[in-house]
Amino acid sequence: MVAEIGGLTQLASQVVWSAVRRPVGYWRAVRDEMYGVLKLSWFPMILAVLAFSLMIGLLGLNVTDLLGANNRYGQYFFIQNTREFTPWVNSMVVAGIVGAAICSDLGARKVREELDALRVLGTDPVRELVLPRIISTTVLTPLLMLVSLAVGVVCGLFSAVTYGGVPSGEYWATVFKNLTTIELVVAVLKSAAIGFMIGVVGAYKGLTAGAGSIGVGRAVNQAVVIAFALVFLIDLAFNMITLGLFPELQTVR
Repeated sequence: MVAEIGGLTQLASQVVWSAVRRPVGYWRAVRDEMYGVLKLSWFPMILAVLAFSLMIGLLGLNVTDLLGANNRYGQYFFIQNTREFTPWVNSMVVAGIVGAAICSDLGARKVREELDALRVLGTDPVRELVLPRIISTTVLTPLLMLVSLAVGVVCGLFSAVTYGGVPSGEYWATVFKNLTTIELVVAVLKSAAIGFMIGVVGAYKGLTAGAGSIGVGRAVNQAVVIAFALVFLIDLAFNMITLGLFPELQTVR
């Protein structure tokens, strides 16, 4: 466990130092990796957000209907969607698809000794292969989160109008009343931190994968499990810090 944490920290520091020390020469690779991340993630992400938003929306409508407060449904749904469900669902999709893809690709390169060949040629594998992947996950995870947030809010509108009998104008009024800059900034920063973590975990497990296809398969499984666990921890930490620094967010408007 200690060795794993040390290895992840060392790789993360190497990536940050390499990106800051010479911030040129890798942006074309970053663009290509971002396209790959987007192609892999957008459709599963939308499906997952649709399913979770409709489920949570219907459950929330049951509660507000019992309390006779369907007119307050919009603010309940938006707050939960922004703080919890949308960043979590989006991060789990990215971790399960993109994190596994990064790990399997780097692990296969390690098995084929491509990484050793790059080192012999004087090329740093971390800068050439790892850095573009981590930047792409760090940038695209919050962007995908914003798209999924919009999809989730529309799903909440559908649930409110169709099943709750809430006028659409009343729904949007309560949503925009609780839409704050702090909420959006925290959601973006949290998703960026999770995206960085997903890239680091996938790259580290790929670079340290065992020999053969069995070793790569085990590395992929471990990368996904570790990323899933860290998604929960980062999400919890951000929410605790945010509500501690901005206690006014605990008041529903």
